[in-house]
Amino acid sequence: MKEIYILGGKKLKGTVKISGSKNAALPILASTVMINKEITIKNIPELKDILTMLNCLQHVGKNVNFDSNTVTLKPSNIKTGEVSYEYVNKMRASFNLLGPLCMVCGTSKVGKPGGCNIGQRPVDFHIAGLKALGFKYVEEHGDITLIKPDEFDKKLYYSLPYKSVGTTEQLMSTAALISGSITVLENVAMEPEIIDLQDFLNKCGAKISGAGTDRITIHGVNELSGCEYDIIPDRIEAGTYILAALGTRSKIEVQNINTDHIQKLIQVIKSMGAEISGNKNVLIIDGNKKLKNLNIVTAPYPGFPTDLQPIISTVLSTVEGESSVNENVFENRFNYIGELGRMGADLKVKNNCAYINGVKKLSGAEVTATDIRAGAALIIAGLMAEGESIIYDANHIFRGYELLEEKISGLGGSINIY
Repeated sequence: MKEIYILGGKKLKGTVKISGSKNAALPILASTVMINKEITIKNIPELKDILTMLNCLQHVGKNVNFDSNTVTLKPSNIKTGEVSYEYVNKMRASFNLLGPLCMVCGTSKVGKPGGCNIGQRPVDFHIAGLKALGFKYVEEHGDITLIKPDEFDKKLYYSLPYKSVGTTEQLMSTAALISGSITVLENVAMEPEIIDLQDFLNKCGAKISGAGTDRITIHGVNELSGCEYDIIPDRIEAGTYILAALGTRSKIEVQNINTDHIQKLIQVIKSMGAEISGNKNVLIIDGNKKLKNLNIVTAPYPGFPTDLQPIISTVLSTVEGESSVNENVFENRFNYIGELGRMGADLKVKNNCAYINGVKKLSGAEVTATDIRAGAALIIAGLMAEGESIIYDANHIFRGYELLEEKISGLGGSINIY
């Protein structure tokens, strides 16, 4: 297990370039099992989750090459519709192969997923949605076997009980290849990553509209073609470095972003008193101000993202006054609170809300990462703190942050990974 050593108390300065979006790349890569043409996808971050998905694609028979943040997939026949628990246990996004593989193979079998320990994220919505589209399924021995019907209805409909990102992506990709049918999905997730998936599939010949709203319509086609495509920047990575500037009371420039995707975060940090300037693709953040306390509620996009909740809580831990962060997405997302307490933060959790009393400073300590974003929060806490911090079980973090050591070092932070 990797360990991260940080010597805190230093101001950050300079520029950081944001990588491509992991959460956009994964569903796009999953959808490529339906395409037997050459595909080139650029701006793919080199992360553990990406490598897991590429291993899944190779396992089922795709011809995959990954070099210089570019994935090239050559025409190849799918050999199997099965994805073992070995892969899915590492990353729940592997479950998004279930529907697309079934469209190609007639049946598919995928293990029920693992992933970060941040709360219950059942695949019930995926299964209910696929059933509404006409698929049959069998659940046994920890696997889901999906069976394609002999014929689909001409009009298909499903309203999601909750705006689940993964379910929206799974159903949208699968329905793209249900030739002759019109599928309407309502109460869908509206994240930028959903739009990116729509844009990719449409460039491959799909007929999808509505991504970014709560209603998506898919006119199924008989075949998808290849294309070249660039993945959008990672808005959560961008938010992490922006908040790092606030936590360390520093001024940095964040490049290769899309500010349209982080409007709620920009609104929040302006309300805290930080200064922001720039354009659609570059932001300059000056957190070297007296920051204000505030109350935050996480919500599905376009609300404040749950993935940034541990990080904004860390920043607020040294902001004078009382703040609160209400978590409305994942019930176990406060696992990091005890670790921040070891560093001198004053945070208490009641029900689904963290109550934060700002302290003057944090102190370096030995702490443990429990998931990707909790790990990122502890890194920022280490940069904010006086003295040395050691983060154990840090492997989680590298599922979500590319070139972490290089980027933080490039901003003047003292970090070493072993």
